[in-house]
Amino acid sequence: MANARFNKAKLTGINTVTGPIRHHINDEAELFINDPTQLDRLKKTLGLEYRFLAPPGITTLDLCKQAAVNLLINCHFTVNQIDAIIFVTQTPDYWQPGNACLIHGQMSFPKSTAAFDVNQGCSGWIYGLYLAFSMIESGGCGNILLLAGDTVTQTINPKDRAVWPLFGDAGSATLIERSEEDLPSWFCLHTDGIGWENINIPAGGHRKPKSSITSVEKTDEDGNKRSEDNLYVNNIEVFGAMLREEPKAVKELLEFSKKTVEQVDLFVFHQANKFILHNLAIRIKAPILKVPMETISKFGNQSSASIPATLCDAIPDKLRQATKSVACSGFGVGLSWASCLINIGPLLDCSITQYQMEN
Repeated sequence: MANARFNKAKLTGINTVTGPIRHHINDEAELFINDPTQLDRLKKTLGLEYRFLAPPGITTLDLCKQAAVNLLINCHFTVNQIDAIIFVTQTPDYWQPGNACLIHGQMSFPKSTAAFDVNQGCSGWIYGLYLAFSMIESGGCGNILLLAGDTVTQTINPKDRAVWPLFGDAGSATLIERSEEDLPSWFCLHTDGIGWENINIPAGGHRKPKSSITSVEKTDEDGNKRSEDNLYVNNIEVFGAMLREEPKAVKELLEFSKKTVEQVDLFVFHQANKFILHNLAIRIKAPILKVPMETISKFGNQSSASIPATLCDAIPDKLRQATKSVACSGFGVGLSWASCLINIGPLLDCSITQYQMEN
């Protein structure tokens, strides 16, 4: 069982940078044949309203680099103090090398800094935290920079109304450092690889390289248009699995940590949609006020940056001023899901901004 308790790692700051282009769900009216009923459902039931996109030429690396620069400045750290860089993304700049090595060079980190990528999605920030906490607990690292983000919209066909309105682009940077006092945290990680086809891009890897055949658009029975080069999401299967597995995972986390719902200040879930978030709150018997669910309406589904973005958007003042017991849980591609219970705050940085284009 991939459960672990750590005692010597703490979060120092979180910074999130969104894509620079703001979209409103009404901008997609033509996609829904200008049907106000469908648009109203997306707004009220799923909570879809605004989202931020990165245009072609702006990558996950760009968003995370800006977040990293902001974070190090706000936390009064230099690159020379960072022992390792973990970069979680499914949308890297290149097949080779990984984004962690690229940002290492661009920001002039020392040669003693370890750097590697992790291919994960909506559960990725927690997987990255698990790795960072493990490296600190082992005694080999004192300060770790965790970067997590995606430019998922660049993989989606804009004619795919089942997926296109859901996602936004963002990059996050989290600073983790060794704690001199015992600061317990708990992690529970899960995978169900049988469900891998429910979130995938069929073509583009070595199994099925891109070609003139894979780029042909097809229309499914629901009128969604995409090619095999585009992201496919089986929303019914994924949302069903999320509602089935995440409440069990949170219960497992609470039992593992010997905590109750009442002892946890906040439950921060991956922002898939408001319907899912509301149902998760009910199923774990958590008060609605303990479950932030407005970030999805402001920024869309931000993949691996979703949970840090929610922390920066929903409760930044609380996390800057005091220590809060926070349970986080994310579910996504793989299929994979991960949960953690950590004490967060007071943070030196907890902020979210739009990407600033260079002149």
